[in-house]
Amino acid sequence: MSNLTVIPESPKRPGRSGPPASAAARPERRARRTPRKIRQEFRTVVSPHQLNSRHGRVIYWIVLVTVVVSFTAAFVFPLYWMVTGAMKTTEDLVQIPPTFLPPRFTLDAYAEAWELMDLSLLLGNTALYAGGAWLFTLAIDVTAAYALSKLRPVLGKLVLALMLATLMIPPMVIMLPAYLTVKDLPLLGWDLLNTPWAIWLPAAANGFNIFLLKRFFDSIPRELLEAAEIDGAGPVRILWSIVIPVSRPILGVVSILTVVAVWRDFVWPLLVLTDSEKMSVSIGIASLSSQMPQNVLIASLVIASLPTIVVFFLFQRHIMAGLTAGSLKG
Repeated sequence: MSNLTVIPESPKRPGRSGPPASAAARPERRARRTPRKIRQEFRTVVSPHQLNSRHGRVIYWIVLVTVVVSFTAAFVFPLYWMVTGAMKTTEDLVQIPPTFLPPRFTLDAYAEAWELMDLSLLLGNTALYAGGAWLFTLAIDVTAAYALSKLRPVLGKLVLALMLATLMIPPMVIMLPAYLTVKDLPLLGWDLLNTPWAIWLPAAANGFNIFLLKRFFDSIPRELLEAAEIDGAGPVRILWSIVIPVSRPILGVVSILTVVAVWRDFVWPLLVLTDSEKMSVSIGIASLSSQMPQNVLIASLVIASLPTIVVFFLFQRHIMAGLTAGSLKG
């Protein structure tokens, strides 16, 4: 008669079905899962372990410094060459090989450029054109974007699609029709050549600015506007008291883009501003370039570039904040 050993069954816990997993099996499964998790966490070109090593840190800083210095030099060197070129004489500018530092630091060329080229008049004209274009852009583009975003008119999507389609057309293609429109304004028959209106109105008709503003207005909660409607506010009051105050980042971006575009434009002012007393700074410098020494011409270019550079450094953080604002909802 064989001896049988009876192993008592372990009591089952209420609510669980099937045999319980042994204690030895659970650590074994954890051991199998752990390497897979580590491989997913460090699946990169350079692992954190290699990057934290002494050799990895040296390579990382070498690559970082090389890339930053290279790109900075590529963008800053033309500006440096322009600023220092105005401090050289004409003989130093044509010298081969060129000198990177002027023999004598002087601002005489800048003073000559200011007096001989009448830059005060040219800069004043350009400031007038840029300021008027900024006002008309905010008045027209903001209201158009608000209507397309919140008022939702009939065929609003079609109108927006047609506006965006204009961005696919090269500017040179529509330059002749735009010139004919400015020369003989439809229905009214006005000739807007040699007037600021020839700069202001085309600058305000910008589909890209309307698209940026509409995308931002879409991110404004609808409940906020509905609460204002319950209080009795109309569409104009909602736009002025609610939408515009919360849209300062994108309004700053649109303002900067408009002012800079008008300030540096060349071809369109050359067509519509033929009067020498009403030229913009870019047209005035180009028209007098053949009569000026090279260092004086370079100095005038530096003076004409200073306003846009100052605007960029003052509002550079608003540019990125406004372009990314409204991209995410919620």
